[in-house]
Amino acid sequence: MRVLVVLAHPLGESFAASVARTSVAALEDRGHEVDFLDLYAENFDPRLTAAERAGYMSGNHDVSAVSAYTRRLEAADALILVFPQWWFNLPAILKGFIDRVFTPGVAFDYAADGIRLEPKLDRLRHFWVFSTTGSPWWVVKFYMGDPVRRQLKRGIAAFCGRRVDFRMTCLHDMDNSSAEKRRGFLARIGRDLGKL
Repeated sequence: MRVLVVLAHPLGESFAASVARTSVAALEDRGHEVDFLDLYAENFDPRLTAAERAGYMSGNHDVSAVSAYTRRLEAADALILVFPQWWFNLPAILKGFIDRVFTPGVAFDYAADGIRLEPKLDRLRHFWVFSTTGSPWWVVKFYMGDPVRRQLKRGIAAFCGRRVDFRMTCLHDMDNSSAEKRRGFLARIGRDLGKL
């Protein structure tokens, strides 16, 4: 299986980077082909251009500026996103990646009625997320309504792929987590990916 692992964190020695390294190692140990994309290391520009936005619903959306990334997404059987949640949201670079790469003609098409979306990532079977938050789980889930999970599961995975296995594993209260808790989280990721 070809797996695209996307890391969105500016610090190379961050816990998110450790999660990404653990993911890559676990996948390679299982014999999967891994395409590792570190958005910061590759200097991905998250800014949607005026031309990209102007052509978004035209039926002729130009992705030439990000075509190397769209090809990587289209080739993936599985997608794994690794990132911290900041202000109960995605890091800006990851949001920009989604805005610029998950586009009409690549991740979805507009149906004939111009309203519904028709998923286009036909190869994609798994969409997994490994994330951290500084807040306790109950704040994320009950007070905020788990916005990142909702956005990724209902607003992206469901609209871009058919029969996609969506999973999200999150380490909450990261700012107060012990080394033991972080090691346990990494071990869980290794175990989960061992079943992929």
